[in-house]
Amino acid sequence: MAEKLKVTLVKSPISAIPKHRATVKALGLTKLQKTVELPNNDAVKGMIAQVSHLVKVEEA
Repeated sequence: MAEKLKVTLVKSPISAIPKHRATVKALGLTKLQKTVELPNNDAVKGMIAQVSHLVKVEEA
């Protein structure tokens, strides 16, 4: 299991519900195609699951 996850914003959160927009911002994703490395833990996995339709996830 990887220690880090690469999360990339692939769809705009403009039309998403406010809770999902806040989750994308909390993940550190501000612009389309921006990628961040996050720790592979349950809190991050839960956030990713909530906005899975907006992001792409890879193991780093």
